[in-house]
Amino acid sequence: MARILLAEDDDSVRAFVKRALELDGNAVVAVEDGATALEVVGSDEGGFDLLVSDIKMPVMDGIALALNVARDKPDLPILLMTGYADQRERAHGLDQIVRDVVLKPFTLADIRRVVASTLAGDPEPTRLAG
Repeated sequence: MARILLAEDDDSVRAFVKRALELDGNAVVAVEDGATALEVVGSDEGGFDLLVSDIKMPVMDGIALALNVARDKPDLPILLMTGYADQRERAHGLDQIVRDVVLKPFTLADIRRVVASTLAGDPEPTRLAG
């Protein structure tokens, strides 16, 4: 069982992804924005095995979150999600810190597969983003 931090501002997507990841026995802490996620990462003593974050969020977006988390927790794998092609392009230069960018909409099976691959440490993540 992995501990996963999920940052997603859309309530329905957050609930969907949380349920999907819990199906595989993961413990998921779900928050609504990047600033809250950064606070949780900084204050959590148990540590997380994975960060899954939307890119486009209020307060702090997923790219700023990824940059901050990578600086403070360089061993924490990061997956980003987006429904916007321009946001995916913004993440393109982050290959050293972001394992994959998953394009929305995705299925329950899709997100479970990418997360399982990332948690298993597969050298090449299962690309859903094309």
